[in-house]
Formats: sequence, structure tokens, C-alpha cells
Amino acid sequence: MADPRGFLKVRQRETQPRRPVPVRIMDWKEVYEAQEKGVLKSQAGRCMDCGVPFCHQGCPLGNLIPEWNDLVWRDKGEEAIERLHATNNFPEFTGRLCPAPCEASCVLGINQPAVTIKQVEVSIIDQAFDNDWVQPLPPTRLTGKTVAVVGSGPAGLAVAQQLTRVGHTVAVYERDDKIGGLLRYGIPDFKMEKEQVDRRLEQMKAEGTRFRTGVAVGTDVTWEQLRRRYDAVVVATGATVPRDLPIPGRELEGVHFAMDYLVPSNRKVAGENPENHIDARGKHVVILGGGDTGADCIGTAHRHQAASVTTLAIGKQPPAERATHQPWPTFPTLFEVASAHEEGGERTYLASTVEFVGENGKLTGVKVAETEFVDGKRLPKAGTERIIPADLVFLSLGFTGAEPAGITEQVSAEFDGRGNVARDGYYMTNTEGVFVAGDAGRGQSLIVWAIAEGRACAAAVDRFLMGSTILPAPVAPTDRAIAVL
Repeated sequence: MADPRGFLKVRQRETQPRRPVPVRIMDWKEVYEAQEKGVLKSQAGRCMDCGVPFCHQGCPLGNLIPEWNDLVWRDKGEEAIERLHATNNFPEFTGRLCPAPCEASCVLGINQPAVTIKQVEVSIIDQAFDNDWVQPLPPTRLTGKTVAVVGSGPAGLAVAQQLTRVGHTVAVYERDDKIGGLLRYGIPDFKMEKEQVDRRLEQMKAEGTRFRTGVAVGTDVTWEQLRRRYDAVVVATGATVPRDLPIPGRELEGVHFAMDYLVPSNRKVAGENPENHIDARGKHVVILGGGDTGADCIGTAHRHQAASVTTLAIGKQPPAERATHQPWPTFPTLFEVASAHEEGGERTYLASTVEFVGENGKLTGVKVAETEFVDGKRLPKAGTERIIPADLVFLSLGFTGAEPAGITEQVSAEFDGRGNVARDGYYMTNTEGVFVAGDAGRGQSLIVWAIAEGRACAAAVDRFLMGSTILPAPVAPTDRAIAVL
């Protein structure tokens, strides 16, 4: 195929927006540098080679991707951020953390590398912040209605910003000492520095959103008290119950859930001195699970100067190219190489964890066996067992749903069979005036879905309070077409 402009030489990264710095730099700063302007404009210009765009279908937010790509190509950055903000409250988050289902739906991706949409997106918002184009948008009038949003992750923040801007008085409750949820205390700084969260919060405060930190709803204040105090309550607490691995040796010292490692590490980087901080320096680290959280553990262990880092996955290694059963424009399962993987460590697939072994109550190793498939089940193959030395094991096996936190007892809200807070087609639980958005109602998913659901839930709350709404509702709560669970 002729390629006079050399675009086929551009290696498409489906999981990362920017070029990694050399591996020798192992501080906590973001590992990806800003894209060179000429390359960025060339990528934005490639978008115009598309016939009928499918990237809208791939993005739960319905981002106007061709429009802001064209504006970037024409050096109209201020207009580009206006179009980007029209559908996405927080492009600085999605541009760094989203796996970009829009790129999987790019028409050019049928027979060549897709447009690097995430690179363009994050460059637009970074330029906007650098030039003070991101300004508060306070409401022109107040409605007199009040809303409590419980949880300050991307879903909760999206709900709060949308409702504040149409004139409702919104208070966001967060049990941690700082706002941001997993954006603050889950995502390592080498993927997103907390400045990105802080400067967006300053905009929200200037718009009128109120924040209540250090308040655990369900104990410090009850859900019923919030119902009496506010006209509507939104549950946006996320899906934070980790999936366990109940095998022999689980009780050994040194076996931890991934978030019990990442959260204190984030606090340590922020200058705090958490009591439960886990230092992997000089230790053999084994991570069970090959997803994004596992990659976060890998990068964190590297920065702690671990002696070795090994990732074990029970399934097969995903393919490097689209499988035939996941054709364009669906979101394919591919072998991902994040920055943490490029920094080092070993990745092993078809590895079934059989037992955690130890001495005197402390972990010394992990017994694993090859995985074999029997009647559709993944089982350890007899006779293939071996022991991998391990001082620390981090369980990164996903999450099973939202924490109850008194929701059922205090406001009679029900949970579904998947461990999520049940809701109807308008994001409302079986208790009138109590809504749910994001992972708490959807289950573990993507940041772009959290923001999309936050925006849609805000529209439902506004309609409940006012009888109608002008807010957009990009997704329905039952829409799981491209969700990654």
C-alpha cells in the first residue's frame, strides 16, 4: 500500500497516550512526554481521511472527535477545548487513563494504525490549562434544590459539576482526607500526577460545588440523614470490594490486596507517612492479575527498587492483533504493553496459583502450575507445580461490587446479583430520590464510562428535581455494549 506521508510508520499505542521517557528515570513523575506539535497535527489531520466516523460509537461520552481533531490541525486550540468540554468534563483524566475504545473504532484502523486520538485529546486539555482557557462556569441562577453526592471519583465529580452548573447546590462527601477517589489514592503519580486533579477541583470550587472530606457516609453520617437534609442523594462510591483468592496460605504475612499497596504508596509520594505503607525495596514481588491495577503495582514496585517483579495470569496471553471474533469496530482484547511493563519484570501466562507457601507465618513463595482447560474450566495441571520465590504478593484480580456501607439498612436500597446497587432506567434505586452512578451501579469498568454515567445520572437527577432537564444523557444504565468488566 502506498504511504507517501509515512503514516503507516506511526506505531499505534492502544493503551498509552504519549511516548515513554527512558527507563533509567524511575521517579514518580508522569512517564509520558507531550507529543511534538508537528506529529500531533499530522495525527489530527489523518482524521479527515475517514468517511463515516465510528469513533463516536466507540466512545461512551460521544466525544466530537473529528471536530476537535480538525480544530487542532487548524491551530485553533481554544475552539478545540470548547468542543472537547462539550461532551467530557475531565479530558485530562481520560486522556491519560482511558484505554481508548474510540481508537479501536477508528475507521482508519481497518487497514492501518488508528488515529492517536488520546494523544490529541490530552494535548488539547494540557494546552488549555497552560493558556488559562479552562475557566469556572458558575450557574446564572440557583434553583434552591440541594443534592448530596457520595464519592469523589470521576463519576461523582461529573455528577457534581453538571448539577452545580444548572443551579443546584451540590455537596460532595468523601471518606478520605482529600477529594479524588481512586484518581487521588489509586492511580500512581507516574501515570497521572495529582496536579491534574487539584486544578480541576479549583474550577469546581469556583463554580460553587462544596466538598466534605473525612466523612464516612453510613457511619459518621447516615444515608437517611442525607435523605432528610438534601432533595436528592447520589451514590457514586465505586466498586471497591476486591476479589479474593481463598487458597492455602492466604493468611500468611506478605499477601495483600493490590489497593492496600497502591493507596499508602500514593500517600507516601504525597509527603505523608502512612502507618500501613508497604515497601517493596529489595523484595521479590509477585502480582496476580494482568490488568491495569496489576500494571500499577509493577511500576510502583520498580520505583521501590524491588529485587524482582513477576506477574502471573491464569489465562492465555492475548493476541497482538485483532482476533476474528472481535472485528472492527468492536473493542478488542489485545496484549497490552504499559510503561510499567517496558520498565522490566516478567509476565507469565497460563499460570494457576495453587498455594502461598511460607515459614513462621511469613510468605516465602508462591506455588504455581500450568493452566489447562477442562470442560471449559481453567484448572492447574497436575505434575507441573513449581515454587516462585516471593516476599510480597499483590492480588490484582478485580472487584466484586460496591461496599454496602449501610445503604440497604438505612435507605432500603437493594443490590443486584452482581454486587452492584440496583437501579432503574433513570439511575434511581428502589428508594425515591436516591440515585446511583458509575461503578457502584455498573460494576468495575472504565473511567470514560464513569464520567458518561455521571453526566447521564446528573440529567436524571435534574429531571427528578425540576420536571425536565437540559443536561445531556450520553448512556443508559443498562448499556454495556463496550464496557470492559
